[in-house]
Amino acid sequence: MKNITLGLIGVGRIGVMHARNITGLPASGFTVALKLTDVAAAHAQAVAAELGAEYLPSVEALIASGVDGLVVATGTALHPEHIRAGVEAGIPVFCEKPVAVNVAEALPVLAYIREHQGVVQIGHQRRFDLGYLEAKRAFEAGELGWIHSLRAVTCDMTPPPVEFLAGSGGLFRDCSVHDFDILRWITGREIVEVYSRGSNNGDPAIGALGDVDTALALVTFDDGMIGTVSASRYNGAGHDVRLELQGSATSLLVGLDDRTALGSTEPGIAFPSGIPHQTFADRFDQAYRSEMVAFIELVLGLRENPCTPDDAVAASRIADAAQESLETGLPVRVARSPIFAE
Repeated sequence: MKNITLGLIGVGRIGVMHARNITGLPASGFTVALKLTDVAAAHAQAVAAELGAEYLPSVEALIASGVDGLVVATGTALHPEHIRAGVEAGIPVFCEKPVAVNVAEALPVLAYIREHQGVVQIGHQRRFDLGYLEAKRAFEAGELGWIHSLRAVTCDMTPPPVEFLAGSGGLFRDCSVHDFDILRWITGREIVEVYSRGSNNGDPAIGALGDVDTALALVTFDDGMIGTVSASRYNGAGHDVRLELQGSATSLLVGLDDRTALGSTEPGIAFPSGIPHQTFADRFDQAYRSEMVAFIELVLGLRENPCTPDDAVAASRIADAAQESLETGLPVRVARSPIFAE
């Protein structure tokens, strides 16, 4: 049995989820102790007490106390600083997406990681969802034939606080970036062009930020394959995340189960009859747990990095192009990263 200690920076909504997942992992080939910190000291101390974790007053104190891996769940603007802190300390880092607020700010972080031979896993949890894993297997096995259409959907039931949206970078960067990542990951191909449209018929405060609450992007891959990526903050039926893959041989749909946030107008059809997912944490509970197990295995040297910073920045480049297209009304070519030029 191997014993490791993880340090967690940030115990907001997603940080608390990671903390609970870490301390609630089932018995396996390792045991995990948790240390955590947050600028909201009283809240962090309460979370630590609830979960049997150790509270440290600062990031510096957390790292100096001796941890085997670092989990970063702070606001996006702080990701570069905390990634560098972990890499400088010589420990593997798990960081929620994205690497930085935008690609321009992420590139120096990538250079720093490479220069110091850092190990950094970025949190694109859909890569661990069983439905997406099966879609990737079927795609790679050629079971769908050639693909004529891909349709990705990510819809929140209700929008997050406007204060969060003010620093999120926009709907494509905050929400659809997960779809851009999963499309690259499943197909193994690059998206080369994006054409976007959006609307804002919900809270006027979202529009005042320069954001939209609903958007659609047409994406074109490097082999000519096409797809759509749609997103909304106001899906009253529930949290809806799906991916439809239509091929010349057959079609598959990720996210179709008894809790899918859809109803049928056809007579006699009661499916789905379960309670729809309400939040992303609910929809991807298993994936988030598996993602953290993967990070622990990465810390222990038992697996390759399942989502590198380069992967994450590639998805962010697509999100940037989608945002530019939204603002200009024109199709936008996706900037080619230097990491793909070799």
